[in-house]
Amino acid sequence: MEKTPKGTGVGVDDPYAHVDVCDHLTSDGTCRYAFEHPQHDPSFARERRRDDLACPVVADVGPDWDWRDCPHFRSTTSGRECARCGLEERRMAHDDERPLVEEHHLSYADDAARRAADATELETPTDDDSDDSNTDDGGPSHEITVALCRWCHSKVHDSWARITDDANPSAAALAVAEDRRSRELDEAGFAAASERYDPTTGDDGDDGDDEERDGGRGEA
Repeated sequence: MEKTPKGTGVGVDDPYAHVDVCDHLTSDGTCRYAFEHPQHDPSFARERRRDDLACPVVADVGPDWDWRDCPHFRSTTSGRECARCGLEERRMAHDDERPLVEEHHLSYADDAARRAADATELETPTDDDSDDSNTDDGGPSHEITVALCRWCHSKVHDSWARITDDANPSAAALAVAEDRRSRELDEAGFAAASERYDPTTGDDGDDGDDEERDGGRGEA
């Protein structure tokens, strides 16, 4: 299993096997990085422009690359569902409570990749044109993240759990999620139909309020 720089497990053997797409890949299969930031890696940008900016990983032109071969590959998640147990995020409006779902690193960018990423954010060119897509030991050197609920996140780091485990949300996770759901409904002033309906009387709990409101309005 791959490990973090601190030596804890990340929950997978091969981080690249869990990649969906690169953050820089456009919907038409071109490389956004080479188009928007050619000054950060001129040689990389020139090579991509020779192939009309086509991504070598997904296109039939250019070099035959896998994700690990690209010096600027990055795959970060914005997912709202745990990749291990399926727990969905519930964020309270105007609330700074800890999220239910967090970003979990399967691998980290090496120093060269971090410099390139920082330069992209700061719009400052780098002097490093070398291909540092692999670490000295041949391990992954790109930033790859997935979404994990904080309970699975802890299990992966603390007990060698795997992302691919057949897992369900823990009781604690479900309790917190249900508490937030209840507060969401309270804030919205909404009660589910199943909670309003009384099967013994057939009463849906509306007490004719909707009819009174509708009847009190004239035509526009």
